[in-house]
Amino acid sequence: MNNVVIVSNFSAGRKKAVKYKKDIQKFLIKKQVYFRFVDIEQLNNLDMNKFDTVLVVGGDGTINKVLPYLINTDKILGIIPSGTANLLASKLGINSLSKALKTIEKGNSRKIDIMFVNNKPSILRFGLGFDADIIGKTPQSLKNKFGYFAYFIAGIIFALRLNKKEYDVLINNKSMTLNASCLIIANAANMYKNFFSVSNNSKLNDGFFDVFILKTQNPLLLFFQIIKIMLNLRHNDSVTEYIKADNVNIKNKYCLAHIDGEKRKYTQDLNFTIQKESLNVFTDKI
Repeated sequence: MNNVVIVSNFSAGRKKAVKYKKDIQKFLIKKQVYFRFVDIEQLNNLDMNKFDTVLVVGGDGTINKVLPYLINTDKILGIIPSGTANLLASKLGINSLSKALKTIEKGNSRKIDIMFVNNKPSILRFGLGFDADIIGKTPQSLKNKFGYFAYFIAGIIFALRLNKKEYDVLINNKSMTLNASCLIIANAANMYKNFFSVSNNSKLNDGFFDVFILKTQNPLLLFFQIIKIMLNLRHNDSVTEYIKADNVNIKNKYCLAHIDGEKRKYTQDLNFTIQKESLNVFTDKI
């Protein structure tokens, strides 16, 4: 680590990002490295070839904006979590500023997989149905009041409104028709920090997606499955299905979805590919 760029939304005055700035600056001065702070909106005007390390002060959305500059390069990503969810940081065992700086100080890095949805890179997951409703329809007023806990509240509300939809999919080159109330294709399948995961033995460097299929619109069956997931009692049954896949295609006319917590609307078919170990990150674990 010799030339470092620190990327965040500093100009918008995000409280944690601004608060962390002095501590990061002291850390890098002590390391005696060249560094520069930039706002996320300045990325297009930045010569990234000058830097070997990119520190992101933010959440999963900020990381996603930086991804195109890092995939399949020798640059190392350091994450200083200050977003709403921080799911990738949680998956990597980074849950605070002090932990982030200690991890960067050690210098240990690992390569992780990147998922692509119609050639758009993603670090976490793509959700349809119930998962997309929680992310895309949670009122901003609720998020402003309760923060990340707003999604938990919304999850209870939308669980009472479950609807199934038919999906024509190709998974591992096998065609199937799914009647599902929720369909998730995940690179990292952890939710609510690391509270639970919608996959069996999810890893960031195994070269596979974790596909989760929920086949019920009965709220009681959903809550029962959530309890089983939290107790690590995941298995395929009439309500849920877990699949490891290296290719997925979904026939689509129109859908509301989300990529890593960002609401999207699609009218074209959805094609999922994965690039194994294409992003280098500071972490002590995978």
